[in-house]
Amino acid sequence: MPRALSNGMELEYDTFGDPDGPVLLLIMGLGTQMTAWHPNFCGALADRGFHVVRYDNRDCGLSTFLDDCPPPDIRAVLAGDTSTAPYRIADMARDAAGLLDALEIDAAHVVGASMGGMIAQQFAIDHPSRVRSLCSIMSTTGDRSVGRGTPEALAALAAPPPRDRREAGERGVRSFSVLGSPGYPTAPEELRERAEAAYDRSPRSDGFARQYAAILASPDRTPRLRAVTAPTLVVHGADDPLIDRGGGEATAAAIPGAELLVIPGMGHDLPEQLWPLLADAIARNAARADDRVTAPGAPASSATASAASPGPGADGPGLGG
Repeated sequence: MPRALSNGMELEYDTFGDPDGPVLLLIMGLGTQMTAWHPNFCGALADRGFHVVRYDNRDCGLSTFLDDCPPPDIRAVLAGDTSTAPYRIADMARDAAGLLDALEIDAAHVVGASMGGMIAQQFAIDHPSRVRSLCSIMSTTGDRSVGRGTPEALAALAAPPPRDRREAGERGVRSFSVLGSPGYPTAPEELRERAEAAYDRSPRSDGFARQYAAILASPDRTPRLRAVTAPTLVVHGADDPLIDRGGGEATAAAIPGAELLVIPGMGHDLPEQLWPLLADAIARNAARADDRVTAPGAPASSATASAASPGPGADGPGLGG
């Protein structure tokens, strides 16, 4: 896979689909490699005409790790002292902008999941001319009063990092028995296989705390989201235990004209059964960039998806908060 120099970072990325198609940039979540955007899901988006770009965030996967930064004091950051957080969500949004620069892309449809949704929101705030449309999936605004996780989900997220490949597979199974979609469960062997593959690709986990500190140290985006003009889709699982649906509802309420799609049975992952629904929804929202019918200042619309009947899924672990 190629790498690009962006905002002082080297970012690992790859692409799918016709290079002449409209660019769709995928941004992944906390401590999660770009490979959590399953190649078949990327292919489904490419089949809808997009040139899909996915990449590893800084401090994750095969992109630059900030090895010279001391570990952040998470307790202090939670208490309001952000001095040990080496960067913010806005810095990660600049990474995304720099990647587009390196690839000579003027603007893109931007899709982010979990922390990636936070980065996508910030990207739309700070670089509005470069966002053709915005899709924020299972994310939140930065307002700590919304999008709260259950104790069990937060414990799963904070579990000690695996020491070897076997532990990585076991942790993937345990974590997603809590975080995954109850309406679309993933077979344990699939979870294990994907977690092991992610460990084989990059076993490093020391960037997790720095990314988490960036989330905690970043301000509430709600006031500035009100100025976002890009056509926006907010997707949230009705059964998300890590970032409850209030995070998605608050995001949609903050962005004028945003569409809110709440999916029953969906947790904090992207199960295979939902890929066609999600790809179609993303494509419809992207089409609004060429045919804007929602007047600025209009209230957010909402919908509850009636997805395919629950069944065994194939999506893997790795969607962080």
